[in-house]
Amino acid sequence: VQLVESGGGLVQAGGSLRLSCAASGFTFDDVAIGWFRQAPGKEREGVGCISAGDNTFYPDSLKGRFSISRDNAKNTVYLQIHSLKAEDTAIYYCAAAEFSCKPTVPEYPYWGQGTQVTVSS
Repeated sequence: VQLVESGGGLVQAGGSLRLSCAASGFTFDDVAIGWFRQAPGKEREGVGCISAGDNTFYPDSLKGRFSISRDNAKNTVYLQIHSLKAEDTAIYYCAAAEFSCKPTVPEYPYWGQGTQVTVSS
């Protein structure tokens, strides 16, 4: 099982970014993919998830700026972030779990290595 994030980088505040999570080694259609981020000195937090059935979930604080979609033909999930803020600076990770989105970090058994997003103000 492998998850590989890409698309991070340095972006100006107010800009947009699309991160990708490419998956291999399992039946992609049967998994939920969660996106998480971790800023220096802070705990890892969820920023959204898409289930195997294409249901999406976001924290209330991020609704409207974060959007997740999946392309099962490409075994890839995307995280689109709009109106980037300095506080969005973090390492962004994708993680996989069976079928449905899980409420906590430990319930995702498979993780990517992360991609750095830095927002300059």
